[in-house]
Amino acid sequence: MTQRSGFPFCCLTRRLQIPQLLLLCVTCHALFCSLVQPGLEGSANLMHLLSNKSNQEQGYCETQARLASSLDFWTLSSENLIAVLPVDPVKENYVRKVKNCIFSIAFPTPFKSRVRLVAVSKEVLEDILDLDLSVSETDAFIQLVSGEKIVFGSIPLTHRYGGHQFGIWADQLGDGRAHLIGIYRNRQGEKWELQLKGSGKTPYSRNGDGRAVLRSSVREFLCSEAMHYLGIPTSRAASLVVSDDEVWRDQFYNGNIVKERGAVVLRVAKSWFRIGSLEILAHYGELDLLRSLLDFIIQEHFPSVNVQEPNRYVDFFSIVVSETAQLIALWMSVGFAHDFVPNTSDDERRYKIGNQANIGMFNLNKLLQALNPLLDRGQKHLAAQILEGYPVLYYTRFTELFKAKLGLLGERKGDGDLIAFLLHLMEKTEADFTMTFRQLSEITQSQLQELNIPQQFWALKMISKHQLFPAWVSQYLLRLKSNMNDSDSERRKRMTTVNPRYVLKNWMAESAVQKAERNDFSEVHLLQQILQHPFQKHSAAEKAGYSSPTPSWAEGLRVSCSS
Repeated sequence: MTQRSGFPFCCLTRRLQIPQLLLLCVTCHALFCSLVQPGLEGSANLMHLLSNKSNQEQGYCETQARLASSLDFWTLSSENLIAVLPVDPVKENYVRKVKNCIFSIAFPTPFKSRVRLVAVSKEVLEDILDLDLSVSETDAFIQLVSGEKIVFGSIPLTHRYGGHQFGIWADQLGDGRAHLIGIYRNRQGEKWELQLKGSGKTPYSRNGDGRAVLRSSVREFLCSEAMHYLGIPTSRAASLVVSDDEVWRDQFYNGNIVKERGAVVLRVAKSWFRIGSLEILAHYGELDLLRSLLDFIIQEHFPSVNVQEPNRYVDFFSIVVSETAQLIALWMSVGFAHDFVPNTSDDERRYKIGNQANIGMFNLNKLLQALNPLLDRGQKHLAAQILEGYPVLYYTRFTELFKAKLGLLGERKGDGDLIAFLLHLMEKTEADFTMTFRQLSEITQSQLQELNIPQQFWALKMISKHQLFPAWVSQYLLRLKSNMNDSDSERRKRMTTVNPRYVLKNWMAESAVQKAERNDFSEVHLLQQILQHPFQKHSAAEKAGYSSPTPSWAEGLRVSCSS
C-alpha cells in the first residue's frame, strides 16, 4: 500500500516562524500483593452537603463538598487493568526484554534530596481528581506526586510497547521513566489514568536512568496545559515537582555532559495506550494478547464500536484514522508541531511542520500493519480503503479551520487557494504564525484596503513587504464581501475567538526554564496563568513581550529530544 499523499497547505509552511509548542500511602514494596482490592475503582469517599440555600449557592457548596480536603479517603486502583491484561511474572526491577504481557510491576524510585512543588493545575485537581487545591500544600501530596509513596489500593505499573523512531523500527521501548500509579474514577464517572514521568528506572529504561530533568518537565507541564486551553485534545499535567538530586545529561548529544536536577510531572489521561502497544504484540506474534488488548481498548474507549461485531477492528481503525486527521489539523491550526525543528535530534527534519500530516499517515499505516494479522482478506481491503481516505479527511478539516481563522463564512470556490496564497507569503517572509492570524483578527478592512499597516501589527507589516501582498489583500477583501449578514466588527470578533494571542513559543518556555533553574518559578506561574486564557489580552503578557517578535537572544535557540 502506498502511503505518500499530497498535503498542499502544510507543505507550504517550511520556513514559517511557527511557535514550538511546544493520602493514605503505603511505602513498603513487599505489600503490593495485598493492595489489590477486586472490583474497586479509585474514588473519593465524600459526604454531600445538604443545604437549603439558593440553587447557585447550593451548587457551589455541593461542588466544594465533593472535593477532598485530604488524601485520607482518596483512592486509586489498578484493578481495572490487571484483572484483564497480563502482568510480567518477573517482579524484580531490572532492564530486560519482556514478552507475553502488557505491564510490568515496578515501583517509583523516591528522590534522595528534598522535593519542592513547582506548579500545580487547579483545574486538574478539582475538576478531574476531586481534590481541593489546599491538598497540594500537604506533605502527603508531595509524597504522592514525587513517587515517594503509593496510594493504598493501587499497584504501580510500567507499560510494554514498541515502535518506530525516526522511521526505523526500534523494537521494545516501553515506559522507561514513567509509572502508572493507578486509575481514578471521579464524581462525573470519568476514569483517568495517573502517570508519573521521571520517577525512576523500570524494566524498559534501556540505557537510561529513569529520570526527567527540570528543563524538559517545565516544558511538558506548560505545553500540555496550553494545548488543553487552546481546545486541542491532550494529556493533562496535574503537578510538577523538582528535587536537588543530580541528573547528568548530554542535552545536544555532543559530548557536553552537564549536571541538572531531577523532576517529576504527574500526568493524567483517559488512557496511555498507543499504536506501539499493538505493534510490539504483532511483531512478536502474540496474537491472542493482541486481540485481548484491542478488545479491552475498544470496550473501554470506543463505545460506538460493538466489541461483539466481527468487523470491530475495522470500525476501530476507521475512528482512529478520522480522529488522527482531526487532531493533526487542529494542532496545525495553531502552529504547533510535534517534535518541531530546531530539534537537533531530528537531523533529517522528519517531523518538521510541513510533514505533520504525512507522519500521521505513516503512523496509521503502522497501526494497520499491526491489525492485519487479525483481519481477513475482505477486512484488509476495507481497512486499506479507509486509510486512503485520510488525506481527504485531513484536507477537509484543515480547510475548515483555516477558513474560520480568516473569518470566511459559507463555501466559495477558491477558498483553498486563498489560504494557500497567504501561507506562501508567510513562508517567504518568515512571518510569525500566531501573530499574523491574530493581527488579521484585529486590523480593520479599511486599514487593509489602504495597505496602511500600523506598526502595532508588526507581523502583517513584515508580510506586506512581499510584492504579492496587495494581490492577496485584494482577493481576501473580495471574499469577505461574500459573507452573508456579516460586518467588519463581527468578523473581527469572530476571528479573535479562534486565533490565540498567546501560545507557548519556544523562547517563552526557555525563559521560564532558565529562571526555574535558578529557583525562580515566577515565569512558570505567569505562563501557566496566561496560557489558560490564550485568546484574551493580558497586560502582564504584553509587558513580558509574549505578543512581540522573538527576542534576539532566542533566534538561535535549539532543543533536542531530551528537552
